[in-house]
Amino acid sequence: MKRRQIGRTSLQVTEISLGGAAIGGLYRAVPRLNAEETFRAAWDAGIRYFDTAPFYGFGLSERRMGDFLRDHPRDSYVLSTKVGRLLRAVPEDQVPDYSYVEPLPFAVDYDYSYDGIMRSVEFSLARLGLNRIDILFVHDIGAYTHGQVANDGHLRDLMDSGLKALEQLKREGSISAYGLGVNEVQVCLDVMARAPLDCILLAGRYTLLDRSASRELLPLCEKAGTSLVIGGVFNSGILATGPVAGAHFDYGPADDDILRRVAQLEETATRAGVPLAAAALQFPLQHPAVATVLIGTAKASSLSRNLELLETPVPEDAWRSFEAAALNL
Repeated sequence: MKRRQIGRTSLQVTEISLGGAAIGGLYRAVPRLNAEETFRAAWDAGIRYFDTAPFYGFGLSERRMGDFLRDHPRDSYVLSTKVGRLLRAVPEDQVPDYSYVEPLPFAVDYDYSYDGIMRSVEFSLARLGLNRIDILFVHDIGAYTHGQVANDGHLRDLMDSGLKALEQLKREGSISAYGLGVNEVQVCLDVMARAPLDCILLAGRYTLLDRSASRELLPLCEKAGTSLVIGGVFNSGILATGPVAGAHFDYGPADDDILRRVAQLEETATRAGVPLAAAALQFPLQHPAVATVLIGTAKASSLSRNLELLETPVPEDAWRSFEAAALNL
């Protein structure tokens, strides 16, 4: 599988990577054997970049990913996890509902400060059972998650001291790169105006449908040498299912405008002779600032199906035709 560089670092990641949210039980319980089969399928397919987070199953995703990766030479893969949330043990009846099914018995506290980031890294290493993390993403900072008022405080913590922790970890060699892991464009622009970033994990904002990142963020990333890791390429499912009844966009039911736009995208894909999902998976990789596309699944069969879609050639002239139905151009 082809590899691309992360920012101006020495890290090389495979163009397709495995995201760990589903492995942590997002929306449905995942038996251990299913998780192990998914990891093996990813490895056998040549995937060598794996992303997880403390939030995914409240530690469950990190534990499962570490259990798999420990059996492989440490320099043979790239691993990222996230900071910004600390896990706190609670009784089972106090475990919060963030759509993770059968998570570990923890609650989540936000902390983007120097001390919070250092503690988060220490705890993640223990859960992973590894002695090094390659990339750290500051997880879900921004008004999209916190609202504007609360986020002002979190952003202040990050800029005043949290970034110092990330810089120190990179300088010491504990990590090789850092950036943001978010669902919105504006916070990326805000942080990049004040600090350099090696990479950004951006979910759902540079897709065949949602081009929110196109106007400002992508040109800025090219200029700054900041790589993009693209998640959420199906925009919560609708670019995989098409505009069917009950289709989801951006974590909720798709409205009439989104259904209309996706129907138009599907018609364009049909005329080009390709499945809509194939175009959705391949679209981000057309841009030079994009290093990899994350596939988030806990099923080996789904992973294999998506990898097969990547082998479907999309005619060059089809990419411009998709623009007519896209958001935020």
